[in-house]
Amino acid sequence: MGTGRSGTAPEVGLAYGEPAARWVLMATVLGSSLTFVDATVVNIALPVIGEDLDAGLSALTWTVNAYTLTLACLILLGGSLGDRLGRRRVFIVGVAWFALASMLCGLAPNIQMLVAARGLQGVGGALLTPGSLAILQASFRPADRGRAIGAWSGLGGIAGATGPFIGGWLIGVTSWRWIFLINVPIALAVMVVARRYVPESSDPAASRHIDVTGAGLAAVGLAALTYGLIAWPTRGIGSPAVWGSLAAGLAGTAGFLAWELRTSEPMLPLSIFASRVFSAANAVTFAVYAALGGIFFWLVLTLQVVAGFTPLAAGVSLLPVTLIMLAFSARAGALSARTGPRIPMTAGPILAAAGVAGLSRIGPDASYLVDVLPPVSVFGAGLALTVAPLTATALAAVAESRAGLASGVNNAVARIGGLLAVAVLPLVAGLSGLGYADPAVLEPAFRTVIWVCVALLVTGGLLAAVFVRAPEPHPGAVPEGPPPESPSMRPCCPVDGPPLTAVSDQA
Repeated sequence: MGTGRSGTAPEVGLAYGEPAARWVLMATVLGSSLTFVDATVVNIALPVIGEDLDAGLSALTWTVNAYTLTLACLILLGGSLGDRLGRRRVFIVGVAWFALASMLCGLAPNIQMLVAARGLQGVGGALLTPGSLAILQASFRPADRGRAIGAWSGLGGIAGATGPFIGGWLIGVTSWRWIFLINVPIALAVMVVARRYVPESSDPAASRHIDVTGAGLAAVGLAALTYGLIAWPTRGIGSPAVWGSLAAGLAGTAGFLAWELRTSEPMLPLSIFASRVFSAANAVTFAVYAALGGIFFWLVLTLQVVAGFTPLAAGVSLLPVTLIMLAFSARAGALSARTGPRIPMTAGPILAAAGVAGLSRIGPDASYLVDVLPPVSVFGAGLALTVAPLTATALAAVAESRAGLASGVNNAVARIGGLLAVAVLPLVAGLSGLGYADPAVLEPAFRTVIWVCVALLVTGGLLAAVFVRAPEPHPGAVPEGPPPESPSMRPCCPVDGPPLTAVSDQA
């Protein structure tokens, strides 16, 4: 335990750097890295999975979206369960669940089993993702929490950066199945360390009620909408399965909103959207992360199918994004704290859009140094300017007691944006079936997708310019921007979803 300064009461919690603290940090970093790395390497493996399992584009889309769907629907519920039942306990259950689901993915005999196992992976991710940061928040003494979360962010970013190397290498020398099977020994190590070294914590004030109905309605609504959008290109809007699913999705979403308004202990208190700044920040989040979902799915696919890149080369093509964000996101947060969030949140998405527009040049003779690296670097610079101020603004718009809820909502909105973008872009691009495997068909579809993603990023920047203002300070507000003593406190990488911080407060 740490000791306080002379004349003050000792601080309760772990001191950064002591052996027990290192074990706790190791467990949370490795546990959360399972989901970080998985989010990147699965996209790299899609062409190989499609060829091996004879899967069409809609099935590959579900391979990504089944995971995102369950994760987005259950991530708030996962945080609440940790607060109520014990954060270490729920974290370990999530890691074990993720490991078993990963094994099922690696052993899947067909695409249907793979999609089902990916959905189960998302459930595990929803249990372990909020728990990793909540454990740090609860385990470390207040003076050291910033350093611990900053270390979590940096080490997680390194894991995200090495993921494409490892995934691309495994696909090239063994099989795509090993990108899932490799999770199992890592998860076992995390469970052993967490069981032995991570202290248990919970929130005595957490609600005893779990909003299962709300979570169920959200899952039904999103799943039905996603199914209808993915089936539309192949079956047509006249198919009962398509319009019926879309109608069921809208009904489920409306039912979720109605239930959250009337229940006394909602999973998502809609009153949080009374803050105009919070609502605006989430609108920007939706537009920006919808674009990211489309780019990450389609770029690595096109680089392999159209440009002939190996899985490893396609995977590391986005490495500059991670490196630039690691280097500059903290500075962007500090800039936002000085100037207000409006300027970086406007300029960032528009700069990212300029980079994405440059990717439209990718074709059969694409050169990485000429056609990929420059636009990807500009794209990364735009994201570095956007992500930290975006997350900080969402948190600063609410009282500190609701910071965990705000962060969870922001994370869920980001994942829903990516989920719907991956589902709807094949329809917009006019691509279905095995067309993705034909370079002549995929290339024009990719260009259409690129310009849709450019439009989404520009929309995000314009929304920020018109609606985002510096949140008005009020008692208990979370200070905007990274605290001076820990510039990297707010995690920034990877970019499949904004960070979850202080989730222990979300009940």
